[in-house]
Amino acid sequence: MRIGITCYPTYGGSGVVATELGIELAALGHEIHFISYSQPFRLNDRSDGIFYHEVPVSNYPLFEFPPYDLALASRMAEVAEYYSLDLLHVHYAIPHSVSALLARQMLAARGRRLPFVTTLHGTDITLVGLDRSYLPITRYAIQESDGVTCISNYLREKTIADFDVTRPIETITNFVNCDVYKPAEDDPQNVNSCERRHRFAQPDESILMHLSNFRPVKRVTDVVKIFAGVVRERPAQLILIGDGPDRSSAEWLAHYLGIHHRVHFLGKQERVSELLALADLLLMPSEMESFGLAALEAMACRVPAIATLVGGVPELIDDGVTGLLYPVGEVDAMAAGALSLLNDPPRLKAMGEAARKAAQKRFCANLVVPKYLRFYEQVLGNS
Repeated sequence: MRIGITCYPTYGGSGVVATELGIELAALGHEIHFISYSQPFRLNDRSDGIFYHEVPVSNYPLFEFPPYDLALASRMAEVAEYYSLDLLHVHYAIPHSVSALLARQMLAARGRRLPFVTTLHGTDITLVGLDRSYLPITRYAIQESDGVTCISNYLREKTIADFDVTRPIETITNFVNCDVYKPAEDDPQNVNSCERRHRFAQPDESILMHLSNFRPVKRVTDVVKIFAGVVRERPAQLILIGDGPDRSSAEWLAHYLGIHHRVHFLGKQERVSELLALADLLLMPSEMESFGLAALEAMACRVPAIATLVGGVPELIDDGVTGLLYPVGEVDAMAAGALSLLNDPPRLKAMGEAARKAAQKRFCANLVVPKYLRFYEQVLGNS
């Protein structure tokens, strides 16, 4: 198949999933065309079968805000026609599904059918889409899509309820390449893992980690507070991967609490799998997660997560078995939970093993990507 993929190319879950999906599909022999305003950040080492098409946006003085959605629709239609795409797969409803709808209509006027699949990822439904300015167009784009998927049952049910959607929506979860995300000791190429761990921590110190785009919904300052509770009781280091609007607040808090020398802000990183494999625990105290991709990537590396009991997280993490779940904002309880695991190495190891097995059994790419292929075939058959 020839598939066009559009996503936000920034450091967020929807862009990561879209990019990884394209990489996996290309490895299976499909031709993948990414269409976006910049190249997705995990697409630096492009393999055979992957192409990138930039969307130019006009800076004409008449426009106070550049009309990216219109430029994207035009580029989608061009790429689909020039490269004979079979379908478009857009990730995150606003504005990508609207642009795909326009592209489909443009080509239909010339007698060509271009079906498109919309994958809903979370805040496009729970936050942006519910804004009264966007709700009607979001609902319309979902209804008009040739196929719609959600990353969790929670998000599927919320979409149906909040947007009064009457069309079928299929749940296809996020996934992880279990051959890339794996424990350091299982990787024959990872001979320097001990040396890399020593860069951040002494042999007697634990490593806690956080991975996100540092938006308010991720509650990065809660990460620092949880770590402060841990480091009062045992030697540890905190590694934060990513960047975003709340980084400055987290840096200030680490200095205010006097633990900044134990907190490492690494910014955006490409080889996340190698870093996650160094951790003992992942901290994910989010206000909302429709799935929790960072936790899944950690689980595949045999690293349990301390997370919040929200959204689709319980569909990923089995509380007390593959991680620990707490109400939002319960930083003292989360710190106590982290300490209970770090102070009990056999329990921590067993939980890590269970997390890895859960990732392998339910969320590996070789299990999930074929579901997308079957869904594409169904959409193409219906169209």
